[in-house]
Amino acid sequence: MSLRYALIALLTGRPMTGYDISKSFSSSVAHVWHAPDSQIYPELNRMERDGLLDAVEVPWGKKGTKKEYHVTDAGLADFRRWMESPLKPQRQRDPAYLKAAYYDFADPEAVREQLRRQQTYWEEHLAMLERTRATLLDRTHPTLAARLTKLDEREAELAVRYKIYAYDGLIARARTELAWIEDGFALVDELHDS
Repeated sequence: MSLRYALIALLTGRPMTGYDISKSFSSSVAHVWHAPDSQIYPELNRMERDGLLDAVEVPWGKKGTKKEYHVTDAGLADFRRWMESPLKPQRQRDPAYLKAAYYDFADPEAVREQLRRQQTYWEEHLAMLERTRATLLDRTHPTLAARLTKLDEREAELAVRYKIYAYDGLIARARTELAWIEDGFALVDELHDS
């Protein structure tokens, strides 16, 4: 998935400034596509140049202005084409698994520390995903709530159910990671505490 489609997905809810996009991105789309501000702002400019977004100057502060981005018809058409095109599965690039394959080069306590750090990350990530899923389910998630105001009942049901489906997959993945980490602790204990 490219950043531009993540941005269009976010902007289907409502027009936003770059700042609003960055803030909303981190609490929604970033769960499936991470991008720092240093990538978001240049991509917004490219998308505007390519006709996928319109930018309107809106007041900011006492004398300033900033751009508010709106998805164009061409942007929606491009997004739909992307959504309907087959997805080519990506090969995994995860240093945690690469390192795990070579833990025999590491001190057992260093392995345990790496596993503890991964465990903390995945526990926090899982909790965040579960909180986000709950806001999708009750339709209070800000990005979703903005989009739902534009949809009829059937379209709203589709939007909510597919988002929950995506989060169910992310939650299952996080739980699998945590189970794998637990297996790692057990393996280190088995191999080094006998």
